[in-house]
Amino acid sequence: MPSPTLRPYRSHDAPVLTDLYARSVVHYGPRAYSAEQVAAWATLATVERTATRCADGRYVLVAQDDAGGVLGFGDLEADGHLDFLYVAPEAEGLRVGSLLYTALEDHALRLGLSRIFVEASELARPLFERRGFVVLGRNDLVLDGVAIHNYRMEKRW
Repeated sequence: MPSPTLRPYRSHDAPVLTDLYARSVVHYGPRAYSAEQVAAWATLATVERTATRCADGRYVLVAQDDAGGVLGFGDLEADGHLDFLYVAPEAEGLRVGSLLYTALEDHALRLGLSRIFVEASELARPLFERRGFVVLGRNDLVLDGVAIHNYRMEKRW
């Protein structure tokens, strides 16, 4: 399969990205979280939430295949916060997350930011650690009455 390409977010992408987000959580989530935690996390995927966040001025990239199929997406807010970095289950092993992250970091450098920070899931933590991020602490959250956690992480340069 040829390498995925990146393009900017378009407003009509919101439903596709929302579906990808939910499928990604359901597919990858059980590797580190309980079924109850995965279900609560997946409820965060709504078209309204995706559309609102992607249209608020943040830098959003979409990874796609040669036919235009969406393989993943990621974002970077103006302050260096990386909120979304999701890869479709069918793109597993294609290094889509790494491609997206590298492009987002390059954008942060062009902006003159001194750091990128993220709340990384148990699943994403190793990706960020390989990229030079350090764990600042653990966040213990409650989603829909279900306890779940992630990690505050940052990378400075």
